[in-house]
Order: sequence, then C-alpha cells, then structure tokens
Amino acid sequence: MACNKLPLILVLLLSIIWARVEAIGVNWGTAASHPLPPSKVVELLKASNISKVKLFDTNSEILESLSASNIDVTVGIPNSMLRSLNSSLKSAHSWVHDNLTRYFSNGARIQYIAVGDEPFNQIYGEQFFPFVVGAAENIQTALTKAKLAGRVKLVVPCSFDAFQTESGLPSKGHFRADVNRTIAELLKFLSKHQSPFFVNISPFFSYRNNKNISLDFALFKETARPHNDSRRTYKNSFDLSYDTLVSALSSAGFDKMDIVIGQIGWPTDGSANATSSNAQVFMKGLVDHLHSRAGTQLRPKEPPTETFIYSLFDEDHRSIASGNFERHWGLFTFDGQAKYQLDLGQGSRKLVNAQNVHYLSSKWCVVNNNQNLSNATARASEACSSADCSVLSPGGSCFNLSWPGNISYAFNSYYQQHDQRADSCDFGGLGLITTVDPSVGTCRFIVQLSTSNSAVHQSFTISHWGITAATILLWLVGGGF
Repeated sequence: MACNKLPLILVLLLSIIWARVEAIGVNWGTAASHPLPPSKVVELLKASNISKVKLFDTNSEILESLSASNIDVTVGIPNSMLRSLNSSLKSAHSWVHDNLTRYFSNGARIQYIAVGDEPFNQIYGEQFFPFVVGAAENIQTALTKAKLAGRVKLVVPCSFDAFQTESGLPSKGHFRADVNRTIAELLKFLSKHQSPFFVNISPFFSYRNNKNISLDFALFKETARPHNDSRRTYKNSFDLSYDTLVSALSSAGFDKMDIVIGQIGWPTDGSANATSSNAQVFMKGLVDHLHSRAGTQLRPKEPPTETFIYSLFDEDHRSIASGNFERHWGLFTFDGQAKYQLDLGQGSRKLVNAQNVHYLSSKWCVVNNNQNLSNATARASEACSSADCSVLSPGGSCFNLSWPGNISYAFNSYYQQHDQRADSCDFGGLGLITTVDPSVGTCRFIVQLSTSNSAVHQSFTISHWGITAATILLWLVGGGF
C-alpha cells in the first residue's frame, strides 16, 4: 500500500517545491490615461503564463475579469482608507463585503489583501503609523465573520527605506527608529496569522542613491566587484538589500518570518541607465537567481516565497516626483507590447504581446514650422504639465530630439492624451495635424489607445507631477525635455 502511495507523495512534494520556485507574479497598476481593457490584459497574462497579479486597489472591472481565470490576486487598500478602517469595524465589514465576498463567489482567487501602499515610506512621515495595524485587525475580524479568514491573508507592503544599515553591512540591518514601534506591532500581527512580510526592494534606487553600488552590482553582472560583510560575500545588490531586511527582522525577534518581494524591477526610459537592455539584463539575473534557489548569505537555500515584478505596463499618469523613469517600469509598453524577451520559467519561454489592440487614428500633432515659433517653448511647457513628456528628460529615449522636434513631441503627447480632439492640437495656431509618423530612431511618437476607459486629466497644474515650470522650459530650450 505504501509503495502505491509513494509516487503520489513525490508528486505532491515536487509540486510544492515547484510552486515555491515558480512563484513569480506582476504588479498591475492602473495609473494610465488610456488603459488596455482588463479582459485583454487577462488574455495577455494567460498567454505569457503569468499566474499571479498584485493590484493597488479593488477595481471592480479588473476583479470581474480575473474571476475564474485561475490567477492568484493580491488586492490593495489605499493609504487614504487606513484611518477609517482603523476607527470603524463597521467600515471594515463593509469593505470586505463590497470588495471580496462577491468576487470569491464568482471564482476569484484572492490570495492577499495589502493593507496600505508603503505606509512607512519616508515621504509620508508618520501620518499613517497610528492606523496601519488597527486597520489590519479590523479587516481580519471582518474576514473571520465572512468566513474568509482561512482563504486570504493580510499583509502590509513595506518600502525599501523602512530598513537600513548605516555601515552598508547587511548584518547591521535594522528598521528605522521612527517605525520601530509600529513595525513591532505589525510583526506580531503577521506572525499570529502566519502572514508573510511584504517588502519592496529597488536595486535601481540603490544604484542611484548609493555611490558604493555600481551598475554591474545592481544588474547581477558577474563582473561586479563583490561586497564583503565579515566572511560573507555579496555579488549583487538584491542579496545585499534582502539580507539587510533579514537582519532587521532578526533584530526584531522574527528571524524565521517568510518574506515576499512585493515590488522589484528596472525602468526602461526617462533617466540615464533606465533602458530596455539594462532592464532585460536585470530581470534575467533576478529570475535566474530566484530559480537557482540559492537564497542569500543569511538565508541560504531559502529564496523569497513569492516575487512580484514591478510592473506589468508603463503608466503615463504615475507621479514623477522621484524621477521621470517612474512612468516606465513596465515589462510591456502602455499598449501591451513586450519591451524585451524574458523567460519567467513558468511554462512560457517568452512574453506574449497583447492581441487585437485598438488604437486611435494614425494621426499626430506636430509643430507648424510655417508659423512664428517664438512662443512655442512656452506652449510645449504648458502641454507637458498635463501630458507625459518624461522620455524627453536627460537620458530618455527622446532626449536627443533637437528643437523644435521636442516641441512636436510635447504637442503630440497632449493631443493623444486628449483623444486626438482637433482643439487639442491648436496651441495658439502652432499645432499641425499630420498623417506622417514623426517618430525618429528610438524616439516613438505614440498613437494612443482607443478606449472608453480613458481618464484624461485636463489640469495644467505642473506641481501635480512634481515638475517646475523652470525645469520644463530649460529642458525644452536645451534640446531635451
């Protein structure tokens, strides 16, 4: 009898190991003016064999599209809701009923609820600290009442700046002093409910912000100079950051807690070294490292239980307060075309482009060279304050456009975001609609998607995007953005 059961046991064990190795998903953000229809995105996910997605909210159309898809889903609670969920158990019950119950009944596989989006990030100060754990506890109570507590776990995405090491040595890692008390409460909550610690790691930011991190070290290149911590040798930035967190968790008394990488990726435009070629090298290095199951120096043979790549698509409405690259993290362009090939090792050897994508007409808005262009730069600055001109920034794919080519790019970006309305290519008589594609080299003048889901922002408030008027004018006049 035992012999007959052995193959089944082996199959189960192998499936568990395989699931751990292959647990790679993607973040699906929606900060786009013209998003692909959710049904088409689900088709793309299935075609590329991506079986896990992490959302930042509970968009009903997206969740309906994911129902019965056999894709594991992480839904998000925005930071703006933490206060009310902390203060009102009734609000928590309502949230669970409205955002979970009906989707479970439709076949959705909701795996995690992310309580907040990096609420410990230094840019927010301490404004969310008093509400995080209380909100999680109330949601947990609501899940229990709804008989969902055994099917979905609560997590809190932690930003990479919530833990640190002044010496640069992972073994000295600790949580920031200001978050210690809240993190201690959170860790007790997570441990009680056997939930993992969600962390966002960014080798790209580590490279940008730390002069001791080389590009090769960030990109998993074998030529990188290793970093030593006593007798431990680190060959890449990811392991360095990961073990800094492991040390921080250990110092807090939770050295065995499972870790999930909630966000990790490499941008492809909008900044120096934010290129598709670098992103491909980084992603291949990351995926190979995860699949090797080598783990890290402090957790050998124990890779993260799951990893979510950031992100699925480029998003032209993301804030660029920290850099113009913020709109270019996607594995795919805004219209669902793979930027590079990547073997995620999940049964599909390559990423598959979105099919039957519907675009607006093949028309572009460019500057009319027959007009007096003395006011063109100011008009382009006005356009960029509302549209997306991030690729014109230094290091971007369109940075080398000479004047007035960069003016045309700004005009077209505004024109496309506003659904090619004739009046959106006016610019005081300086705009001209053409059917000749003005793209130059690697600089793509886009044609937007035709979608009823567009959410065009009409505002000209430059500070909304974290850009100053002076910066826009300087870059436009100087030949870049």
